[in-house]
Amino acid sequence: MQIQLQDQMIQLHVQYAKRKKISLQIDMLGLITVKAPTGTSEELILGAVQRHEEWILESLRKIAAARQVPVPKEYQEEGKFLYLGQEYPLHELIETGEQEEEKLKLALKKFYFASLKRIVAQRITGYQTMLKVKPKSIEIVESRTKWGSCSADKKLTFNYRLAMAPPEVIDYVIIHELCHLLHMNHDRSFWRRLGSIMPDYKEKEAFLARHGQFMTL
Repeated sequence: MQIQLQDQMIQLHVQYAKRKKISLQIDMLGLITVKAPTGTSEELILGAVQRHEEWILESLRKIAAARQVPVPKEYQEEGKFLYLGQEYPLHELIETGEQEEEKLKLALKKFYFASLKRIVAQRITGYQTMLKVKPKSIEIVESRTKWGSCSADKKLTFNYRLAMAPPEVIDYVIIHELCHLLHMNHDRSFWRRLGSIMPDYKEKEAFLARHGQFMTL
C-alpha cells in the first residue's frame, strides 16, 4: 500500500491481526509498518497514516541523516538487530550471557542461517507448485553481492542476510530464483512470469536496493 505525504511517495507495510486499534511503527531502515484490525478498510488505514504525517516525515528525515554515518552494531543484550523486517534486542534472538563480541556475532550469524533455511523451506513449496518447477538443491550461503542465485544445474542459493528482510521481500527473492529455472536470463519472458506471481515485485527490488547495505552484522 502506498500514500503520498507532501512530495514523497511512501510505501506502507500493512499487517492485519486481531486487535482493536491501528498502530504505526518505523524501523531503523525507514520501513513503515501499519498494524490494523482484521478487515480494516484501506481508507481508514490511509487516514490514520495521514494524521501522523508530520511525525512520519520527521522520523524519515532523521533516519536518512543517520545513514550518512555508519553506526557500529552493539553486541550486547539491548543492541538492536533486524529479523524479518523488524528490530529486536539481541537477547531476544540469541542467548547472550557474558560472551565476547566475536562469539555473539558468530552465534547471531548461525541464527540467521538456521532461520532463513527454515523460512525458505516453508515458503518455497507453494511457489514451486505455482511455477511447476523443482530445484535440485537449496543452500543458504554468505554473499556480499547476491541475494540469491540459480545455477545451470538447477541449484538455488540464498544469502543468509535475507533473514533480516520482511517476509514478502524474502518471497520475492525465492520467486525470482525459481523463475530462473524456467528462464535463465532476465529477458521479457522472465519478468512476465515473475510478475504473474508477484505483480508488485519492483517494490521488493527497491527495498533491497535502498536497505540492503544496512542488512549486515
